Amino acid sequence: MSRVAVLDFETTGLSPNLGDRATEIAVVILDGGRVVDRFASLMNAGVKIPGFITELTGITDAMVKAAPPAPAVMADAARFVGATPIVAHNASFDRRFWTAELQRAGIPTSNRFACTMLIARRLYPEAPNHKLGTLIDLHQLPRPGVAHRALADAEMAASLWDRILVDLRHQHGVPDPDHALLMRLQACARAAVPAFLARQVGGWG
Repeated sequence: MSRVAVLDFETTGLSPNLGDRATEIAVVILDGGRVVDRFASLMNAGVKIPGFITELTGITDAMVKAAPPAPAVMADAARFVGATPIVAHNASFDRRFWTAELQRAGIPTSNRFACTMLIARRLYPEAPNHKLGTLIDLHQLPRPGVAHRALADAEMAASLWDRILVDLRHQHGVPDPDHALLMRLQACARAAVPAFLARQVGGWG
């Protein structure tokens, strides 16, 4: 199985295009089904945190004021991740902030993103919804730390990613699922998933 960097951000809102900024980042390196390294930091982007975000995450203005500047944190995170493919839950959200914060820091990025939420929609249509916490509970996976903090959410997304790989091997007979294959799976229409998986088993997908 390929090495991946499982990423999560906490932010002041939903979109960097609307002026929202990252307040915390965490990255968990998963290799062969094991967490082999971690990076996590609050970051000071020089913006005020809305009250509802503090209620959700517990991250306060005082906490980020004492944190390192956002460009320095992102430079460290970029070095930590390197060229490793990235995984995130609702990856379009995290990809937007990864790209925007790195651009602000003057750092280029070309990492490929796979999304555990989109993949789970293909593989687990029986789930009541495809929120990270719901999928963690569905599969009886551990809940480390506090939800809506970056490291805890990255750890849970890493557990979900590993469970997805296990299910692809043992329930669907896919011998060697990797990041590239799962990127293709997440792009499939749901009705096309059985045929897609059959091709992987047949060795020509």
